[in-house]
Amino acid sequence: MRHPTLDNRTARRIFLAHHGIGTAAPADAAAAIRALGFVQVDSVNTVARAHDLVLWSRFSRWRPEMLGRLTGRNRQVFEHWTHDASILPVEHFPHWRLRFARDAERLAARWRQWQGDAFEGQFDTVLRRIADHGECTSGELAEGGARGSTGWWDWHPSKAALEYLWRVGEVSVVRREGFRKVYDLTERVIPPEHLNARPRVEETVDWACNAALDRLGFATPKQLAAFWDLVTAEEARGWAKSALAEGRVVEVLVTGSDGTGSDGTGRHILMRPEVLEAGPAPDPGGRVRVLSPFDPALRDRARAEWLFGFHYRIEIYVPEPQRRYGYYVFPVLEGDRLIGRIDMKADRASGVLAVRAFWPEAGVAMGSGRRGRIGAELGRVARLAGCRDITGWNG
Repeated sequence: MRHPTLDNRTARRIFLAHHGIGTAAPADAAAAIRALGFVQVDSVNTVARAHDLVLWSRFSRWRPEMLGRLTGRNRQVFEHWTHDASILPVEHFPHWRLRFARDAERLAARWRQWQGDAFEGQFDTVLRRIADHGECTSGELAEGGARGSTGWWDWHPSKAALEYLWRVGEVSVVRREGFRKVYDLTERVIPPEHLNARPRVEETVDWACNAALDRLGFATPKQLAAFWDLVTAEEARGWAKSALAEGRVVEVLVTGSDGTGSDGTGRHILMRPEVLEAGPAPDPGGRVRVLSPFDPALRDRARAEWLFGFHYRIEIYVPEPQRRYGYYVFPVLEGDRLIGRIDMKADRASGVLAVRAFWPEAGVAMGSGRRGRIGAELGRVARLAGCRDITGWNG
């Protein structure tokens, strides 16, 4: 049986459009998060926090203080776990009950190996403390004050208990102060219409796979499962089999950046027929965009390498000449092509965005026009970072 084929450029454009790049700007901040599905939060603030840079790259009016408003009285988002700590639309909360249930025993067994069982003895104490006295941080629960900060294995039992209770849904993050999480009972944080919903497992599996495909454009079952890290690969394969039989998805052969099909193993990629038949993919234009290292379009490093030919890993070594790219080097996208990576840091005390290095990808010519487009994007990044000046860039 012959399957439809997507050439690489069309595939890249469909993929980027489904990740909110090159499409119409979201109506507001909440819509930006809803369109992406989730945004990973991270404490590194070399230029801007990861979630701020991800959202700003799609919604130019995004400012860091907006997150606090979204977690305010009319709560529109909540914080929990996908593959890492993330901000999610609050309407996703009912489906996270599957994660709560599955994590309860898995995490307890794993944490006993690292923490012993003392943290489990603190569950009732922690819940009672929050019920009686309200919101708290982990430091406020420490016996005799907070302990060392060399790693999570140094957590005192009450902090470990609090974190576990968050992971299993008993408490929720009500806001962050700086980057410290402030917790309260989940029943006080999540609006009743989402708190009280109880979808069945099969409903959550169906939702998770559909919602992931809508945000990826095309994907293998394994990639659908990995998107939220909520359902298993086996559940995603079962969903794919049913969706194919019912005509809700079709199999397509997608050409990689090196001209090879899909993954070279004879497997094909799932896509909605209406997306395949929609006509030309949106042109993202020629704008240069600096992306977060945690950008959802690049989170799957193997997919980024296959689709864009962009090898983006921790501690990359290039022999000719010898160069080292650290973890927090920012990818640079121009139109539908990743053209390089940039090392920069915001010095807010002096108001300077310092560019330390730029490495173009192989075959990318650095003419005056491209340098000017990169410079224009650096000007936008500087404003996001609260900097007035840029050093280290001539363009």
